[in-house]
Amino acid sequence: MRRRTYLSLAGSAAVAGTAGCLGALGGGDDTPTVLSEPDRRYDSEDLPYPAWGERVPDVTLPAPLLGGEVSTRDVTQPALYTFFYSHCNTVCPVLISTMRNVQTHAANEGYAGEVSLLPVTFDPERDTVDRLRAYAGEMNVDVDADSWTFLRPESPERAETVVSEAFGVTFERTHPEDMEMYMFTHSALTFLVNGDGYVERAYRSKAPNEDQILDDLAAVRQA
Repeated sequence: MRRRTYLSLAGSAAVAGTAGCLGALGGGDDTPTVLSEPDRRYDSEDLPYPAWGERVPDVTLPAPLLGGEVSTRDVTQPALYTFFYSHCNTVCPVLISTMRNVQTHAANEGYAGEVSLLPVTFDPERDTVDRLRAYAGEMNVDVDADSWTFLRPESPERAETVVSEAFGVTFERTHPEDMEMYMFTHSALTFLVNGDGYVERAYRSKAPNEDQILDDLAAVRQA
């Protein structure tokens, strides 16, 4: 069963324009967030993805380049999640580049050990260990830094359960069936989750505003 009944595309598009807005700091004593609730038409529980003030989905995924696994609710520092597949040549490079730029900023500003960057592939059939390492090189990502961890579901079925049903990122494999030629149509989401495991922001954009993410992340880190 899917996490929630999906809103209409028109409704989701309306949310897209405001989901990443930074409100006044301080969610209040009765909220588990640092950032205040964004100005939008819908409550968090009515959205098809985890939104402000909700707990990050409770999932455990392999970290193939490290040889271990990551449980989302065991991450105890601010984290950014995004969802991609390495053969994408449109949206995913932008999402990964945005996260890479956050990694670079963290390294340059001395807080690399205070943030977790967790990109999740939804194409485990092709995104093998070797492929992910090569892709990191193509994207100039430092996978040897503690801040960056590629996550890879064990199977396409597990990817559907975690990425689509738990995180609300829709994706659909296209034809032809050839292993090397198929692509995906998919939505784009990047999540900022605080160290207590609650969603601070869901940036529903194919080109997230990097400055906004850095400002939001700084506020969450420094709280």
